[in-house]
Formats: sequence, structure tokens, C-alpha cells
Amino acid sequence: MQISAAQLANHLQRGLKSLYTLHGDEPLLQQEALDAIRLHARSQGFSERSSHTVSGAHFDWSAVLAAGGSMSLFADKQIIEIRIPSGKPGKDGSVALQQLAEASRENAEVLTIVLLPRMDKMGKSGAWFSALESFGITLEVQPVERSALPQWIAQRLSALGLRVEPGEAGQRSLQFFADRVEGNLLAAHQEIQKLALLFPADLHGGVLTFEQIESAVLNVARYDVFKLSESVLAGNPERVQRMLDGLQAEGEAEVLVHYTLAEDIRALKRVKDAIGQGRPLPMALRENRIWGNKERLFERVLPRLSSAALAELLQSAHLVDGIVKGLKQPDWPASGWQALHRLALQLCGLCATGGAVSKPRI
Repeated sequence: MQISAAQLANHLQRGLKSLYTLHGDEPLLQQEALDAIRLHARSQGFSERSSHTVSGAHFDWSAVLAAGGSMSLFADKQIIEIRIPSGKPGKDGSVALQQLAEASRENAEVLTIVLLPRMDKMGKSGAWFSALESFGITLEVQPVERSALPQWIAQRLSALGLRVEPGEAGQRSLQFFADRVEGNLLAAHQEIQKLALLFPADLHGGVLTFEQIESAVLNVARYDVFKLSESVLAGNPERVQRMLDGLQAEGEAEVLVHYTLAEDIRALKRVKDAIGQGRPLPMALRENRIWGNKERLFERVLPRLSSAALAELLQSAHLVDGIVKGLKQPDWPASGWQALHRLALQLCGLCATGGAVSKPRI
């Protein structure tokens, strides 16, 4: 059975199950879900806990199976946590997890919690994951998207008795806060806790001004090169500039950023050509393996893009490929990062307006 993080509290109130699987790439949210399950379990008499981390193909699963099948000498109920950082338990682990999943139906004295990273489609189709899902509760920790981050921050502040100013000033504060912590929820949580210490809720009615947030919140944003793609296709030049600056500061490889931008341009051109050959847009997107958020972005911009503009962008991507590998090109910046800025803003401007490709000066 699958539930979301938002459903966990209500689920626990209805009763604790014997098997939980938490998976996702948000350490803060996964830890909070784990803490909630542990706390509820302790209230139900689960007073002993053991933890096992699967490290490599030669991990000894017999110890985990023995722990799950034995009763504690000091406690009636126990919690067994199994961390699999790679998300791949191996052949022996697959068998062991299926055995543990099946045993969870009959042993209410043992609570098993399996902790995994974000699982792809292939991982979720494995027999061991299907067994965990069939016999227990699976909870996928979803990332907080940039558009939802201000509201997430506001809710966390509210839980501590704090809030931003009403109206436009408060929204500005939340947007500023989100820009500083994007992609780093653990740091965002720490910054919120710091605000609660610096400006206690009993002072000034718990209202935080922009100046207070600006002076206290560190710039701890972490940017994902693949999220850059979504910002470019959404036609958001300010965020694109900020993300490129952040990726450069973090030491991201220029060739990876170029690959991401160039792949989007190639995919747009392929889909556009398929439409020109009579393919319906949904079919062309499926054939080119475009789905999810990117599918919606492609659907928005493709009808407004011309083949000539995409061909010009494709040529620009070819030139930038050479620049990031050390080749100079006439009328283009010699710096790889400056060339990437120009290419990204060309594509971003096209997605924003659907007009001719512009060449920003950088």
C-alpha cells in the first residue's frame, strides 16, 4: 500500500503496521517520516531498535533475518531498520527482503523499516520491492518543487509561531527565502530553526520582516543541472541566470550543463520535425521519451516554435560544444560559462516569447 508523507500522521493514528518502506532523495523529509514512525512505535511498546546498513554485494543478510525472527531478551517488541543506500539489495538481499515482507504479516512484535534512495521504474518493478509494497506500507518522499517552496517555508515558520508580513511584503520575503535555500531542504530547515532562535515568537507578535530574513538567512541553495532544463523551458530568465551562477560556483562540469541544454534543443527539433511529418503531438512526445514536467513544458512551447528558430539554436549548441572544450568561435565568448549563459538565455527567450531567437550580450 502506498501513502504520501502528508498522509502518514493520519495513517499512524489508525494503527501501526509491521512493515514500512521509505524511499526518496530528500534526507530531511525521510528522516522526519522515520522519526514519526519511531515515536509512534515507542508509544506502542517497541523499546528496542537495531540498525543494519547494506554495504556491497557481500552483505550478510543472515544477521538481519535472525534479528527479525528472534525475540529480544529485554523487550517484547523491537524495531529493525534496514538502510540500502544504493537502492540495490543484490540477489541475496532480494530473497531476504521478500522473506521479511512475508513474515511481517504474522509477527506483530517486530517492526521492519526499509530505507531507500529515490527508486527508478526498474527498481520499483523488482520482486523484492513489489513484496515490500504488497505486504507493507511504502512512502515515497517527494521533493519540494521551487514553486511550492515559499508555502513550505511559511508552514514551517507557522509551526514555530512565526509568520511573514501580510501582503506583497510577506510574499517578497518568502520568495527571497526560497531563492536562498532552493534544492537544500535540510539547510532550509536549519535556517528556519535559526530564525526562531534569533526572533522568538513572543517578540513583535512573531512577525518577521524582510530585513530580518535578509540579514539572517544564508545563501545555501543547491542547484540541480536537470532542474535548470525546466527553468529554461519555462522561460524564466532570472532563475536561469541564478541557477547557472550557482552551478558554476558549485563546480559543476561545463560539459554536463551543455549536454542538458543541447539535449533539450535536439529533443525540441526532433518533436517539431515529427509534427511536420504528420505525427500528433502526444505521439511525437512519447516516441521521443518526453514525459512528466518536461512533457507539459514541451506542449506549451512547441506550437509557437518555428523549425528555423530551432535549427539556429541547434547550430548555437554545436558552437558552444566547441567552446566548452577549448575552441574559440567568432562572435561568441571565449569563456565556457559565458557561452552557456548565452545559449541558455537564447533558448529561454524563445520559450518565453515563441519569437525569433535573440542573442543576449554576455
